[in-house]
Amino acid sequence: MADVEPKSVVLVHALRTSSTMWRGQRELLESRGHHVHTPDLPGHGARMGERFTVAGAVETIHDAVTRADEESDGGAFLVGLSLGGYLATHYAGLEPRRIRGMLLASCGTQPYRVALEAWRLAAKVIARFPDRGRALNDFAVRLAVRDPELAQDVLRGGIALDVMDDVLREFATLDVRGSLARIDAPVWFVNGQWDHFRIEERRALRAARNGRLVRVVGANHLVNLSRPGVFNRVLLTALEQS
Repeated sequence: MADVEPKSVVLVHALRTSSTMWRGQRELLESRGHHVHTPDLPGHGARMGERFTVAGAVETIHDAVTRADEESDGGAFLVGLSLGGYLATHYAGLEPRRIRGMLLASCGTQPYRVALEAWRLAAKVIARFPDRGRALNDFAVRLAVRDPELAQDVLRGGIALDVMDDVLREFATLDVRGSLARIDAPVWFVNGQWDHFRIEERRALRAARNGRLVRVVGANHLVNLSRPGVFNRVLLTALEQS
């Protein structure tokens, strides 16, 4: 049965994956009567041949938010996980937006330059593998997401193996807590218990004007897939209260 007030939701995917990782959430939200937009970021999914830039990602999110805003009163509800969460934060903090609320998952730590450079070096080594690291990536996905069907959701849209250097270089320009401090909309931070990206979650929470922190017990970085039932309940609650 549809909700009394259908809302519009934009779901922004994680690094190297695509919009297909949101299949479960898309189906759930649409079954409740909501409008759902799941754009592919530059260099990912259907846009695999493009170069990734933060500016291009901001434009992609803005286009999706604009379309969502046209479908329901009160603006879009913006959701991002990992890469998508960092970019959603950056987008929302650039200037006032028509956003009714945000759910930011697995993106609680500032991307520091030293860590980014170390990750870039590791990524360059992995890119020299005969398969450019595809087997390693798929193994990591299936290890993190034990449900084979949900793991396939991550892999179905293709794996963007060529975006790593661009993403990690561009991320050095982001100021997560500065962006959070400029966002008026309520923000839900949702992190898995075993996610290394939640190290600074309390600092992110303090930076937000109107924030709430939910830690999902037993979940890892891919919190929407490792504990989908809990994540979906939090998502529906946040959307209902927005």
